[in-house]
Amino acid sequence: MGGSRILLAAFALLLALPAAPQDVQRSPGEVGALAAEAYLNRPAFMLYSVGEVHAVHYADVAAAYGALRLAEFTGDSLLFDRVAERHRRFLGEAIRNTANHVDANVYGVWPLDQYRRTGDRADLARGLAMANGQWERTTPDGLTTQARYWIDDVWMIGTLQVEAWRATRDPKYLDRATLMARLYIEKLQRADGLFNHGPEAPFAWGRGNGWVAAGLAEVLSELPPAHRDYPAIEAGYRKMMAALLREQAADGMWRQLVDNPGAWKETSGTAMFGFAMAVGVRRGLLGDPAYAAAVRKAWDGLTRYVMPDGRLSQVCVGTGQSRDVAYYHGRPTVIGDLHGQAALLWFAAELARVR
Repeated sequence: MGGSRILLAAFALLLALPAAPQDVQRSPGEVGALAAEAYLNRPAFMLYSVGEVHAVHYADVAAAYGALRLAEFTGDSLLFDRVAERHRRFLGEAIRNTANHVDANVYGVWPLDQYRRTGDRADLARGLAMANGQWERTTPDGLTTQARYWIDDVWMIGTLQVEAWRATRDPKYLDRATLMARLYIEKLQRADGLFNHGPEAPFAWGRGNGWVAAGLAEVLSELPPAHRDYPAIEAGYRKMMAALLREQAADGMWRQLVDNPGAWKETSGTAMFGFAMAVGVRRGLLGDPAYAAAVRKAWDGLTRYVMPDGRLSQVCVGTGQSRDVAYYHGRPTVIGDLHGQAALLWFAAELARVR
């Protein structure tokens, strides 16, 4: 009986460990298609409900955005149609959006991206309501009051306003995005180029820094060098990318705590960093060949964690701020969480774009 208990305990321990990485590495188009399928096969929408804030979850929106970008860059009209159909189902369910928080307003990214391909004025109106509503109330420096100076906001605010710019070409949207990016860099970027998780968390949490990297990449993908905020944003982005280049592990991955060699490998942050760096390489912002090599290493490392059904493993669960480093080391990981699926789709789409 004692031996049986030991075997059962060992089996339970194995079940509790992160899923083993996959050995077969695959192309961005193949992996992206699998990741999109895993997203579209979800029977329910992921919802956000915290206090007085209610909306479809920002991770669901980010995954839809990634699937739409993949469809655009691979010319997959069927994939676009399926994401659009999911949006129609979302509208049919009349899911409430209080439009009173950065994590609720980011929903506008989804209909705005669809509008740019279909010209559906109803989608344009839905998206602009979120983008303009975000700026109904501002602080004395002109920034939306939805800005919390949490590092996640760089993508949440930045991508929404950039998508509004892409849809309308109205410079006010790009000005909003750049104002936010510049102020967040000034306030939150560390001397080493990374970003603390927040005022109450002096640690460079992986996915949090991933939101920053991806958000800056989205802004710089549209920002003309003549814009008044371009020098500050480009400098902050370059400084961050140099830090990430230094901290990348030999297998291409980045860690739960980016600058802690003892922290475990984490996939959602790795996908976000790979995406952000790939944008910089494509845009000519990162001319050193070491960056292109780092992007390739990141993709090769990341694909080892993609399950045969397209779900990404080793994704850190949602993580609040903490002053205890053990808190970050002890966070659980999950498979197929939309924070990871979204980032994987962004990275796959960007790589498919340049092939």
